Amino acid sequence: MIDTGLTVLFRDKPHLIEERNIGLITNQTGVDENLRSNVSLCAQFPNTRLKALFSPEHGLWGNHQDMLKVPSATEEQHLIPIHSLYGETLQPNREMLEGIDTLVYDIQNVGVRYYTFITTMLLSMWAAREHGVKFTVLDRPNPIGGDRLEGTVLEHGFKSFVGAHPIPIRHGMTIGELALLFNAELELDLQLEVVPMRGWKRSMWYDQTGLPWVPSSPSMPTLDTAILYPGTCLIEGTNLSEGRGTTKPFEWIGAPWIDADMWSETLNRMDPPGVRFRPVHFVPSLSKYVDEVCHGVSVHVMDRELAMPLEIVLYLLATVIEAYPNHFEFLETDGTHFIDRLAGTDSLRPALIERRSPADILQGWRSDLDEFARRRESFLIYA
Repeated sequence: MIDTGLTVLFRDKPHLIEERNIGLITNQTGVDENLRSNVSLCAQFPNTRLKALFSPEHGLWGNHQDMLKVPSATEEQHLIPIHSLYGETLQPNREMLEGIDTLVYDIQNVGVRYYTFITTMLLSMWAAREHGVKFTVLDRPNPIGGDRLEGTVLEHGFKSFVGAHPIPIRHGMTIGELALLFNAELELDLQLEVVPMRGWKRSMWYDQTGLPWVPSSPSMPTLDTAILYPGTCLIEGTNLSEGRGTTKPFEWIGAPWIDADMWSETLNRMDPPGVRFRPVHFVPSLSKYVDEVCHGVSVHVMDRELAMPLEIVLYLLATVIEAYPNHFEFLETDGTHFIDRLAGTDSLRPALIERRSPADILQGWRSDLDEFARRRESFLIYA
């Protein structure tokens, strides 16, 4: 079993929080190998004063659904405030940081640019710099590995809460490595300390770490979900259901107007590596098509070493656009296409409309991914 930054902190580096007034940015994933909460560990640690908790999207306990504002609260057990960083404000402000000298970030991420916990960390780093607060990151595994890069690199002009810095969709970095990259590339000059893990290797999947899986949000129930998420999250930008409101979010894709048998047969004939498709029929309880029967495919990862989630979603979208041109739509939000915001570029959508092949689209991303691989090299902590 590996040791996360949380375990290493209390075992080997307690001086980072001793005699300090701590603000802890965390959620339900902030546990050690024995599922002990970082909140309890910090509150009970001698000579450490836990002053406030800060929660990302989905709330401190991960019980709020996607894109819902999370109110701040008071946690009665510890009698300390809980500040939501996905509500009225998206980053700690002066009032929230009153009396705090160190912010500690300890959240399990999923290794994907549009998972908003990354942006919460970056905005909190900016706040720490502005208010003269130290920032400590307790590192955790990238659950889908640290040796693979996929997708578009965020382009200038497409920064948002689902993409705050020019990194690829699947970036292959831990949250601690990202903090180092952000601090350097944005010239934050932050008092930053990353507490590395022990025993983690870049080739590891989460189930090879020995750590228990704690869902990081209501729609991230398993590692299989996380493996497909870098690709199938792009379905959010369309009028297809991405399976939210079912037991298989991001694994079941469909709509009321799909012929499930035909679609699965078409996709299996194309034979994208590492996956197979099965017809599926489902009724979402939230998000798109609530209480309507959707027909589509269940994406089964047969070989995760071969499966490329961004390639898989290109096959999904290309075949639907071809078969259902009068039904399929790209969704708009505030006058912009949401898939552009997720992709971090407005080049993917027209490429799909123009019926460019998945192989051609993937090849177009190659040079940017190679450049990012060079950019990230000096910030990698693990082999």
